[in-house]
Amino acid sequence: MAFDGYSDQTLSRTAMKAELLDAETELKLAYAWRDERCEKSLHRLITAYMRLAISMAAKFRRYGAPMNDLIQEASLGLMKAADKFDPDRGVRFSTYAVWWIKASIQDYVMRNWSMVRTGSTSSQKSLFFNMRRVQARIEREAAAAGVVYEGHVVRAMIAKEVGVPLADVEMMEGRLSGSDYSLNATQSAEDEGREWIEALEDDAEQAPEKVEASHDTDTLRQWLFTALSQLNDRERFIVRERKLREDPRTLESLGDELGLSKERVRQLEAAAFGKMRKSLEGQSREVLNFFG
Repeated sequence: MAFDGYSDQTLSRTAMKAELLDAETELKLAYAWRDERCEKSLHRLITAYMRLAISMAAKFRRYGAPMNDLIQEASLGLMKAADKFDPDRGVRFSTYAVWWIKASIQDYVMRNWSMVRTGSTSSQKSLFFNMRRVQARIEREAAAAGVVYEGHVVRAMIAKEVGVPLADVEMMEGRLSGSDYSLNATQSAEDEGREWIEALEDDAEQAPEKVEASHDTDTLRQWLFTALSQLNDRERFIVRERKLREDPRTLESLGDELGLSKERVRQLEAAAFGKMRKSLEGQSREVLNFFG
């Protein structure tokens, strides 16, 4: 059920005209959808409870999201509820649907509150939707009692009441009090002011590191070339196929090609590695580890 192109006023008027279902009719529609996948029954059930979805969506307008978008998310939650509702449980559909509608709206609000996600764990969601309310009540009660709490005390009280770690409260407070800024904004009002993105540290490998890495790679390659030159043709072939290929070959496949047993290839490989280790003694530990 899509609502693109409809205003929230139009949706609200349409929902208010929908029928009110009694418990028996609701149950029949729920069974028809669950057991027969009757789309007419589903549509009737959804339409009847759109007023509930719209009413819940309206409670989240203070978070700055467009009402039409909130209604869209509420309707998605309502449809999920209808799809998962089990009429054998003995509860009204409206009671069950409330939880799905609320969860869908809350997820949408949290996704769109900031370009930087505020988090989606149960504690973060609880904080996001309850912290300001709890904080206001604590400060109101303190003022009535003539007491002034410092910020850290208020945060500790919020953490205790909501049932989350103090660190989560401190993190959420910082996120809710901040705003999103473009990294392409200039640091000053001047036309030629430097953009903030230019002040970020570049995580890419810098020139000195690149030169050093290149030098190390060349050195390691030379050591390996020298070590390989100490082997005969068959040993070099085994080492190349077993260690220098992207997709190393098995001892069995090499044995079939060389006309040797799997165990004999393993012995030749071990002997070749032994020769190379001896050639590389005193060199890089990294190269020695290459041969296990």
